[in-house]
Amino acid sequence: MIGKVESLLHDFENGKLTRRQVAVSLAAIAAGALVSPLARADDAGPQSFPAISLNHVTVRVPDLQKTSRFYQEFFQMPLRQHAPTVHILGVGKSFFGIEQGKWEPARLDHYDFGIAHFNADQVRAALRKRNLEIQDERASESFKFRDPDGFLVQVNGPDYVGHVS
Repeated sequence: MIGKVESLLHDFENGKLTRRQVAVSLAAIAAGALVSPLARADDAGPQSFPAISLNHVTVRVPDLQKTSRFYQEFFQMPLRQHAPTVHILGVGKSFFGIEQGKWEPARLDHYDFGIAHFNADQVRAALRKRNLEIQDERASESFKFRDPDGFLVQVNGPDYVGHVS
């Protein structure tokens, strides 16, 4: 896609396209990307794994019950799954995870991307090439890793619904 945009700009700079033609072409490229996010998987190359959804965000809080009650009441998020230290609240097709922390201030625990055509082994291999820390080495449905800035990121297929234990 970047190559297409660069080609358009090159043609514009050389007088082959009008400003209006560039604007219309860019809009068409953007619309195509929005209509078919899965199609981008083929263009991305072997070391790219297109995220097609923000599956969930999980926070760690000092008072699980208080925080969960707030989100259920204020945002009308239904309680989908729960365990003594974890609540999963519904947000459309996604969810919001709340985990009980210990004596620590509230913080972001991790966020999760739904990946087109998810294959855990392929994603782990690409992360290893980037020397990133991987957790859950044997998990096939979903796993976590540390990004280059140290954030904990979870990846899985776009239909992952979470699990509590």
